Amino acid sequence: MSTDNPAVAPATQAATAVHQAAPHQDFIRQIVRDDLAAGKHHAVHTRFPPEPNGYLHIGHAKAICLSFGIAGEFNGWCNLRLDDTNPGKEDPEFVEGIKDDVHWLGFEWHELRHASDYFEVFYRSAIKLIEDGVAYVDDLNAEEMREYRGTLTAGGRHSPYRERSVAENLDLFRRMRAGEFADGAKTLRAKIDMSAGNINMRDPAIYRIRKIAHQNTGDAWPIYPMYDYAHCLSDALEGITHSLCTLEFEDHRPLYDWFVDKVDLPNHPELWQPLLDAGLPTVPAKPRQIEFSRLNLSYCITSKRKLAQLVNENFVDGWDDPRMNTLRGLRRRGFTPAGLRLLIERVGVSKQNSMIDYAVLEGCIREDLDTTAPRRMAVLDPLKLVLTNLSQGHEETLTFANHPKDDSFGTRGVPFARELWIEREDFAEVPPKGFHRLKPDGEVRLRGVGIIKCEQVIKDADGNLTELHCTLDPETRHGMPGADRKVKGTIHWVSAKHAVATEVRIYDRLFSVAAPDSDEEGKSWLDHVNPQAKRVVRAWLEPAAASVAPEQRFQFERLGYFVADRIDHRADAPVFNRTVTLRDAWTKQAGQ
Repeated sequence: MSTDNPAVAPATQAATAVHQAAPHQDFIRQIVRDDLAAGKHHAVHTRFPPEPNGYLHIGHAKAICLSFGIAGEFNGWCNLRLDDTNPGKEDPEFVEGIKDDVHWLGFEWHELRHASDYFEVFYRSAIKLIEDGVAYVDDLNAEEMREYRGTLTAGGRHSPYRERSVAENLDLFRRMRAGEFADGAKTLRAKIDMSAGNINMRDPAIYRIRKIAHQNTGDAWPIYPMYDYAHCLSDALEGITHSLCTLEFEDHRPLYDWFVDKVDLPNHPELWQPLLDAGLPTVPAKPRQIEFSRLNLSYCITSKRKLAQLVNENFVDGWDDPRMNTLRGLRRRGFTPAGLRLLIERVGVSKQNSMIDYAVLEGCIREDLDTTAPRRMAVLDPLKLVLTNLSQGHEETLTFANHPKDDSFGTRGVPFARELWIEREDFAEVPPKGFHRLKPDGEVRLRGVGIIKCEQVIKDADGNLTELHCTLDPETRHGMPGADRKVKGTIHWVSAKHAVATEVRIYDRLFSVAAPDSDEEGKSWLDHVNPQAKRVVRAWLEPAAASVAPEQRFQFERLGYFVADRIDHRADAPVFNRTVTLRDAWTKQAGQ
């Protein structure tokens, strides 16, 4: 039987707005090609099914790109489904955040569904399993159930309630549904095999009692389906052809198939009639689950529980803190959707778990920003420089290219005056070997202006450097005979009179070790939080960098890539975040 769903899959609908020119080659796409060639399917239907119990992180980006990308490449569609079966931990805020993140990455879903849309179908299906003699109501509590389940090396034992009659099980389950019993008092379990080598098959729970309001259905249900049961039946109800998930779900696949086969939705339309009555087009079929390795990045944590702990214990400033590897945090940091998609493409798809160096991600972001980010000048650690051979009131406007590699970015005017700010590190009174920037009696090229010479170093009463007095060689200015005179160093600057004060947040990796979860030397993962991951400085910008919209990205020349903060930035009070340095400083520090 074909698992297509013509009722809900317009032939011309694309699952994604992002298409790659060259076809991808990996084992999942080959399975899809083979299925289509064999006539098993006439269209590809996938889904991205996050649980709305937190914000999405970078690991989810791989699943999003894969599910939406494959649907788009094969002219199918991809649903966004919220697997909302665990009330109490779920929140409408997370639902909206997930939707926003998927759109931000560049994808559009075919339909928005919720597992809770199917609660009545799940309930009717559970009744069918009881009537078929393959499900029973158990009175064991959670601790007793774990004891009876056995271990990886020893089989489990049958519950003393396993052989209840169908009539008794139906009565108890309906009373569970009516709210008669307390939380945890009873559980509906599948009757499979307590001696199975796969522990997931040892009479797993199907329903538990939880008298708690649901973010989508309110107080309508005092019982809720377990994830494994609801997830596979949701796929079947949506006509998903290829159910893509990460490797940790491989051991769950036999259970998914068991539920789908035993419920047998295609041959029991009375189970899903409520969906048709509610106007939800449904043509159930059996999905094929395919597992792939998750995205593991060094210097990262991708546990939702631990990410929540970082937020709740104030290690960070929220789920969208730019130090976090949530998609919201990465977005606020200035990472680009194209850069993240490039990472996913380069990492590829396999069955082999591996650790990807964080530097690979940073390299993908740099590669995208190098072509898309206009250039501006900024000074983060200012030192006053005075050009003494210019008049006190000297002012002019210089023309700078917005992008040195792309004329289509146009040009801008940059004000230039007698007093400038330069980076403090661009001067050394006692220069180290190989230092090619400014030093006493030394010369450098002032970016876009000409060659200057340091004539005098000014210090305060305590011996602290306060400013430099230099002279500008007018013969080296643009269009003059000496403009091509060579010096080894070039430094950037901003006009002190015209510069705009701004807050700049210097962000770095949240953890100081590559594997914060390793528990080496008896330390916990929290012991590896990097105290230098956020540093705030008062900086100076050229005017064209300040009055921009939030999320505008720039390369601040010689300093790195920066973004106007999407929350705090205002034209009259600029706030910029450092996205990434111009080069990989971590690898250099590690001596690699």
